[in-house]
Amino acid sequence: MTLETIIDASVLANTLGNADLRIIDCRFDLGQPALGRTLYTTSHIVGSVYAHLDEDLSGPRTPWSGRHPLPDPKALTDTFGRWGIDRNTQVIAYDDSAGMYAARLWWLLRWMGHKAVAVLDGGLKAFVSAGGTLSTTPVLITSRSFEGSPDPDVCASIDDVALGLAGHRRLVLDARAPERYAGEFEPLDPRAGHIPGATNHPYTANLDTDGRFLSPSTLRARLAKTLGSWPAEQVISSCGSGVTACHTLLALEIAGLRGARLYPGSYSEWCRDAARPVATGYSP
Repeated sequence: MTLETIIDASVLANTLGNADLRIIDCRFDLGQPALGRTLYTTSHIVGSVYAHLDEDLSGPRTPWSGRHPLPDPKALTDTFGRWGIDRNTQVIAYDDSAGMYAARLWWLLRWMGHKAVAVLDGGLKAFVSAGGTLSTTPVLITSRSFEGSPDPDVCASIDDVALGLAGHRRLVLDARAPERYAGEFEPLDPRAGHIPGATNHPYTANLDTDGRFLSPSTLRARLAKTLGSWPAEQVISSCGSGVTACHTLLALEIAGLRGARLYPGSYSEWCRDAARPVATGYSP
């Protein structure tokens, strides 16, 4: 089994116990950073280990970084090895937020060259509905040697974003909710609004009413309306801090629209520099 985008809950429920399968619980709450680990301790998919967004899937913040900088590659290599991931491991990431946090792990593994990673479609709720087994038992994992290195071609820096927009050579997709994009509401960052020229495509537009990804054809049609004539190779995915932007990249991959890049710092990095302009309203 090699899966590179999403996995159906019923398939996962019938695959538990495979020695080369590693399940990672990515549940998190931006307002309550300890909640995900508490939920994991209370109940988790059998055999899964916990990944904390701030501690495992992000690096230390600096005064000028976004809220969730990319981890140091060496630290990430050690983390993946500690979780028992090597080149033969199929990784499944899940959360209870429609893939919002699981997609961050999906992208990080791909950034480091590991393609065999998929997000549990519909998350924990779908797994329980499919008859999947939960546990409260701590998981003991035998470490493996993770081999990988970061791919610079899948990232965009703040300067890449600025130059791409100024020269009309890049389309920046902002995955945040419309009201945050428009600057009507901002609970996390010092200035409300969006990167001037960025186009809003909320990550929730990738999902059906049950929190599952839309079909590849429906996703492709919906994303094509946002992209217009822009090819995926010229798209930069952004959000608040480089988390839900990964959800957009996963949706593009499911739709067969490959080659887009992640702006890891996203709006939280952009707006920290008072010299960089910020736009408001619903139009780019």
